[in-house]
Amino acid sequence: MAGGPPFDLTVSHEGLTALVRAIRREEDGKLLRKELAKNMRDALRPGAAMAKSGIMSMPSAGTGMGPSLRAGIAKKIRPEVKLGGRWTGARVKAFKTPGLRGFANAPKRTNRRDGGWRTLTYGREPWRTQVGKRQWFDEAFENDAALHRAAVYEAMESMARRLAARGR
Repeated sequence: MAGGPPFDLTVSHEGLTALVRAIRREEDGKLLRKELAKNMRDALRPGAAMAKSGIMSMPSAGTGMGPSLRAGIAKKIRPEVKLGGRWTGARVKAFKTPGLRGFANAPKRTNRRDGGWRTLTYGREPWRTQVGKRQWFDEAFENDAALHRAAVYEAMESMARRLAARGR
């Protein structure tokens, strides 16, 4: 997955595609789609908050000279919902951080199991290897993935019940 750690809480069930089609047939379909997307994002917000606290708990040996690596990564962690197109689903994603000291892949590199990343010492030679808090993103979802998935399904079910009630 480009732009973030490999964890992907995806709900790509056929039911979501069918639900989006049913919403499109409604007169106020655009508003219903916005509401469904908002409810699905809200269901994933607790997971995003746990991932943010995971990166913020990474030890820092910073010099205070530049923007904070941990805070910069935490700002880029967001729930994402797409209802249509090539990919339909809901997930929490750590987006790339291009403006963060030229370290666009910071979320992915700090989450790596091995190696870490190479950096200059105070902007000059020699190069050194820096290691982040391993698996901070994945560990945030380890115990509660089923809970987040159930919350997204509940948002879908709620919208489906609402559409069914209209049809009566």
